[in-house]
Amino acid sequence: MFLVQFGKSFAWSQDGSAFMYAIALFAALALAIAVERIYYIIIRSNVNADKFMAEVRKLVAGGNMERAIQLCEKGKQKALPFVVLRGLKRANESEELDFRAIQNAVDEGTLEIIPKLRERTNYLSMLANVATLTGLMGTIYGLILSFQAVGSDSVSEADKSRMLASGIAAAMNTTIFGLMVAIPTLIIYTYITNRSNKIIDELDEHLVKLINLITGNR
Repeated sequence: MFLVQFGKSFAWSQDGSAFMYAIALFAALALAIAVERIYYIIIRSNVNADKFMAEVRKLVAGGNMERAIQLCEKGKQKALPFVVLRGLKRANESEELDFRAIQNAVDEGTLEIIPKLRERTNYLSMLANVATLTGLMGTIYGLILSFQAVGSDSVSEADKSRMLASGIAAAMNTTIFGLMVAIPTLIIYTYITNRSNKIIDELDEHLVKLINLITGNR
């Protein structure tokens, strides 16, 4: 009885379009987040870490701290130069070596930039899962329509066949549409997550080398 009533409550959308509209909304949200995250991580925050740090280390080793700071200033909108700039400025502020102060400055910059790299990325995973589950809900709804058609005594055999086919079509359409949204979204989520982790790993690696270089030269 519950299934029959549930099916009747959605009689205005027997092709499953209500679920497909919801999935389309999730797809639009996922696309917007993916475009923003790809721009921020790949274009805005990414830098050739090895080449950049080789130049910075060369300047620091040669005692050109001011030029190293200027180099970081030019690219401070990117993740690695932003954090390196914090450490170089703190090292250049005092004549006396203060390892802890330099480390704190670098840590502060890292803690500021990492949340920005990971911001909103997890929403992609959530939207992929919700799109899949919404497609599954549409599948169940289509099966409800099919069972309702088969079990009805008030419709002809021809109408039963038509309603059965319509219910199965609704089930299959919502399933495939949900998967069409979920699969690319998960791929993009994995790609963005890996690129973010790569930038974070580069921060950890190069900042340790930089601090050791600064403290060794002072």
